[in-house]
Amino acid sequence: MTQQKNNRQIILIKRPIGKPDENCFKLVTSETPEPANGQVLLQTQYISVDPYMRGRMNDKKSYVPPFKLDEPMNGGVIGKVIESKTDGLKKGDFVVGNLGWQDFSVAGEKEVRKINPDIAPISASLGALGMTGLTAYFGLLDIGKPKHGETVVVSGAAGAVGTLVGQIAKIKGCRVVGIAGSDKKVKYLVDELGFDAAINYKSVPDLNEALSEACPKGVDVYFDNVGGEISDAVIALINNHARIPLCGQISLYNEERIPIGPRIQPALLTNSALMQGFIVRNYEDRFGEGIVQLAQWLKENKLKYAEEIIEGLENAPKAFLGLFAGENLGKQLVKVSPDPD
Repeated sequence: MTQQKNNRQIILIKRPIGKPDENCFKLVTSETPEPANGQVLLQTQYISVDPYMRGRMNDKKSYVPPFKLDEPMNGGVIGKVIESKTDGLKKGDFVVGNLGWQDFSVAGEKEVRKINPDIAPISASLGALGMTGLTAYFGLLDIGKPKHGETVVVSGAAGAVGTLVGQIAKIKGCRVVGIAGSDKKVKYLVDELGFDAAINYKSVPDLNEALSEACPKGVDVYFDNVGGEISDAVIALINNHARIPLCGQISLYNEERIPIGPRIQPALLTNSALMQGFIVRNYEDRFGEGIVQLAQWLKENKLKYAEEIIEGLENAPKAFLGLFAGENLGKQLVKVSPDPD
């Protein structure tokens, strides 16, 4: 029987029109749940905030159900087992799973995955060794199919996925060009992660010209995280048989009406190019393969990852909203509690 009684939760109280704000969320308190047989009680350690969550705030059909009003937000969470009524998990184990934005959660043994903290810090299981890393790994390698000597362009390159995509492309021997939104991010991509070139799209006088200079042989793979005018400029430079993994469209998530841009079909047609949207869950049966390879690259120091951590459950909405202002470098996390011991 647990002694903790206060369970703070971040709930969604209204659906946004356009850009969301903190008035969409509310911090409430409920009683800590009790685990049933086959369940564990978890104390939340880290919460992942991700751009795809913006779509779930709308009451629209998609690849994942929308968030329910007056219920906790949910997503990737790392928890520590503080009470177990299972055979496979014990007190003190760390797990990752899709859980609520709250101090405590109950989950079935098969609803979470145990983390080995000896491989990397546990927070990496929401980033480089979690959905973020798997998104970069499968999107680039299965759809982008980069070949040695090709040019790979990554938009949103300083974000959680983009930083890993560029490094994996370098591992494969490609020329890598990143597009980001500040000089600090551009410097990080080139000096720390080894990108061959990076462009600050907010300050460059002419994005098309800057891309042409950075990609003198055109673009063979474009990993699209943002959409909009940036993608229009990149797609104008694609080579024959280019591949475009379509991962995200963050520039459009808060638009009430999708703007009409250049028609990209002629560029795809005349270049025999492939554009394929994907969801990381498409590769669920291969997650083990991806995690093993990503962990190996981390061990060999071929991959680096950045984390921005905001402390306090009450600050989860602020951390989430900051994604749409481009405030984060790498993976944005919320640290909810210290070690419960």
